[in-house]
Amino acid sequence: MVEEVPKGNTPKPLTKTKPNKFIIGGLLIFVATSILVAISIKGNAQYYLTIDELRVSPEKWNQNLRISGVVLGDTIRLVPGSDEITFQVVNIPGDMNTIEAMGGIAAVLHQAATDPKAMPLTIIYHGVKPDLLKDEAQAIMTGRMQPDGTFLAGELLLKCPSKYQEAPLN
Repeated sequence: MVEEVPKGNTPKPLTKTKPNKFIIGGLLIFVATSILVAISIKGNAQYYLTIDELRVSPEKWNQNLRISGVVLGDTIRLVPGSDEITFQVVNIPGDMNTIEAMGGIAAVLHQAATDPKAMPLTIIYHGVKPDLLKDEAQAIMTGRMQPDGTFLAGELLLKCPSKYQEAPLN
């Protein structure tokens, strides 16, 4: 005897489903974009160091660095016939809590600039002399350490010390 299968209940043949082209394309675009972002971030990464941290981290000298220090005004030199400026900076703390505990940024800049034990770092910068490049200005520099122990700054940002002084109360 042959069993009859009721109509409408016939099993469907199994078919392989093809992956959606849009899903595959989207995944490829996501992976490629992720790789490009990771490479870009790594290439543009900058380490922010104090001058003291820089001195004890020679393994970072071949990397793009951002450092901060206080300018020693009597060391500013313009190289005749070029756009080269050299000056020296000394260490200031990188932690805002420490700066506040020491009396604020103006006091820290003055203490660092007048400390006879401070070890200066020579900065070389090519460009027009900024108006704010003067004694006790806070300098933030981006660049690389050179084999001779100088810092070649490609970018120089200065903050005038008078901006940190409190206005007199009337």
